[in-house]
Amino acid sequence: MPLSDDQPHTRTRLPVAEQSTHPVNGRQARPLRTLLTVIGVVTLLVLAISIANRGKPDPAKAGSATGSDHASAAGEPAPANTAATGQQPVTTTANGIANGFPHSDQGAQSAAANYAVALGSADMFRTDTRHTIVTTLADPTVLPQLQSRLDQAFTPETIAHFGLDAQGKAPKGQTFVSRIVPVGTRTTNQADTATRVEVWCTGLYGLAGETSTNPVSQDWYTLTLTMRWTGSDWKLTDFTRKAGPAPVPGDQQAATAKEITDAVQQFGGFRYAR
Repeated sequence: MPLSDDQPHTRTRLPVAEQSTHPVNGRQARPLRTLLTVIGVVTLLVLAISIANRGKPDPAKAGSATGSDHASAAGEPAPANTAATGQQPVTTTANGIANGFPHSDQGAQSAAANYAVALGSADMFRTDTRHTIVTTLADPTVLPQLQSRLDQAFTPETIAHFGLDAQGKAPKGQTFVSRIVPVGTRTTNQADTATRVEVWCTGLYGLAGETSTNPVSQDWYTLTLTMRWTGSDWKLTDFTRKAGPAPVPGDQQAATAKEITDAVQQFGGFRYAR
């Protein structure tokens, strides 16, 4: 039943915050939709720029001086000082020892690593092969001095300490092991015609065999090689050796005498390049 105009009217007042100041026309306001669109476009633009820049070299590292300065300031070596360069080993040899190294810092470090292996080999315990090694490595101007120095180092008493006879041969049924593995190299004094390179090495020494009283053990030391550029190669002029740095021995079971003998006879060495 319709109400007459004489009937009192009831009014509902909304709170001020809920009262609309715009007429309701059934259409949603656009500002929010526009804002979301802008945010989406900016996000896509930033993502595209990030992908485009991915893989580009860091300007701080592009210049060697800048990268080194930052590394030095932080007290850490530049990555190039410890990372492998990927330079290929030389392809020529003399008396089984690599030669013909480049006239560069990398070439000198490569030469030092290979020379360290030769100086720590089992052939150094026999007079004839030791003389061949030293003649191959040494600068001719200092060859007599180096030869005499090493002959005095490998005395019959020293050789006997390793369980070898006077000719540097192992007892029958045993294998003498003397093998060096360069862990890393660094240049400590470099000039155009001379350089000094440190080679951090680990070595294996001893007699492998069932009756051996001098089993193969591991050693850590740093060999410092001073070399001179002769016009065609780096040649040894002097060397010194100091112990370490040695890591903490691992908790690993030692191999049997046969396993060590087989490993030495079956696993070949490497030619090294910085």
